[in-house]
Amino acid sequence: AGDGAREAAGADARAAAAAGADTLARRFERERPYLRRLAYGTLGSFAEADDVVQEAWLRLQRVDAATIEDLRAWLTTVVGRLALDALGSARARRERYVGPWLPEPSVDTVAGSAASRADAVDPADRVTLDEQVTTALLVVLERLSPAERTAFVLHDVFGLGFPEVAEVVGRTPAAVRQLAARARRHVDDGTPRFPASREQHAEIVAAFAAAWQVGDVDGLVGVLDPEVVLTSDGGGVVSAARHPIAGSERVAKVLAGFARVSLALGAGRGGFAEVNGRTGLVFDDGRVMSVISFTVDRGRIVAIDIVRNPQKLRHVPADALGTPPEQER
Repeated sequence: AGDGAREAAGADARAAAAAGADTLARRFERERPYLRRLAYGTLGSFAEADDVVQEAWLRLQRVDAATIEDLRAWLTTVVGRLALDALGSARARRERYVGPWLPEPSVDTVAGSAASRADAVDPADRVTLDEQVTTALLVVLERLSPAERTAFVLHDVFGLGFPEVAEVVGRTPAAVRQLAARARRHVDDGTPRFPASREQHAEIVAAFAAAWQVGDVDGLVGVLDPEVVLTSDGGGVVSAARHPIAGSERVAKVLAGFARVSLALGAGRGGFAEVNGRTGLVFDDGRVMSVISFTVDRGRIVAIDIVRNPQKLRHVPADALGTPPEQER
């Protein structure tokens, strides 16, 4: 009888442990989108972000979850620290990168207005929407130190207080405040001073696409800022410009030439998509897919960023080609 009681007790304990593990897994999965966006904002790479989030899950399994009062806060700290550590090795790899390095684009083909999508998201997670992590912001963040970048993303984008950020970066709250202030100045200098509304941005990109499709150089120049910069990231895997191309006339001629080649080959299909929260383009020339994002300031396109490296486009939705541009109501 004693042995039977012990076996029953052991079975109950195992069942309770399994149930606890399942509950913890479900709680973690609810936080995964938030954690992934946080890591992506810090690293500019979904692949690296996924590695960081997975490591956070492994660490969570090694602690007594009952001692964690606020799971999201605990996971935020862990993911923040892991992303900060990963920035060092990531920056070293990017220094050896072939050609310009651009962040992996976040491509969304979900229909409906930004407002309707926001209504479908938990209010606590709205800071994680793509509108907060534009391509222009990610490019500027690459110029910051790891500590500055982490402090800015956690505080300015995700709304953490300076004491919480201090736990992540290993500095005092006062020091973190200075880090965030320095980062903010860089961001202000490197992002549009007069950004377009979502509707204006979509209209300008539509005008660009119409001119590009037929190789209309004058039409392209009309929507480009005189000092526009085109950056193309092929990573040494596919063809891409090894250096940024500057100037509206030069950029327009390069783009028009690319369009003519695609048409001559009988290839080329594409469409509009949400790229990091703004209307962009996804284009397939029959050989390589390209995701194109635009930065608009004072009503003109000031930056065109083209990601062609297929290793950075694995997460692009299969239906990305042919999606009409979103018009917010």
